[in-house]
Amino acid sequence: MGKVLDAELFDVDSTEEEKMDKVTGPETPTYGSPEWNDYVMSKFDKRELIDGNPICSGLRRVAEELLGDIVSSGPRQVYPATDPNGPGRATVVFEVVFNWFNAGEPRTFADVSDVWHGNTDDLFCAHPVATASTRAEGRALRKALKVKCLAAEELARKKDVEAIVQSAVRAEQGTDGEWKSEDPISDPQINFIDGKCKQLDINVSEFINMGENTYKSIKEVSKKVASKMLSILNEYQTSNKDIPDNIMGYNKNWRD
Repeated sequence: MGKVLDAELFDVDSTEEEKMDKVTGPETPTYGSPEWNDYVMSKFDKRELIDGNPICSGLRRVAEELLGDIVSSGPRQVYPATDPNGPGRATVVFEVVFNWFNAGEPRTFADVSDVWHGNTDDLFCAHPVATASTRAEGRALRKALKVKCLAAEELARKKDVEAIVQSAVRAEQGTDGEWKSEDPISDPQINFIDGKCKQLDINVSEFINMGENTYKSIKEVSKKVASKMLSILNEYQTSNKDIPDNIMGYNKNWRD
């Protein structure tokens, strides 16, 4: 169809399914249906996948093929690294605007990513703003595509995130690494759990209560249990393990 839109696609009274049929054909699964994820994943070329995770450029191509032309795409907010002695931490909010199913209706998706040495392989950690921008774009695109996988750029394959968290806790405590497992969860552990849940679109409160124990507050979690929680989150991120539907849906106000 290209960039020239058929006049009938601008029928604002059409349902979303009808708009999809006009763009992709009636055999396409309904957007967001149980069959949708597998359908989207089948659209990626094998060169666009790393261990089953699509790269950002592949997400961009498939998103335009299935959802409509991207009319605007770029960082909305950038918080660059401020550490003069190292790569530091950079955060980027990225926004993508679609001509939704090429029907003349704009649809906006945005997401955020932060990059620092603890969650990024060293080669990319040297360029924190650019890496954070690519990650945030990938998240916005997979949010638009409603796929369950992560973007390949989100993965830190050469970093042991759990070990880095524990190292941060040791630094906070001023110890040589000894800690009492029954002690309450530390602030770095809470921040890492929050960050991982945000990346994976997981509800923090539902996640910490998915086991045998029930917690009214994350402060009731012990350091030992928090470490196990981080291992589970790391497994969700690196091994494509299915995340239970009942814990999905990140809520930024979970601490309230």
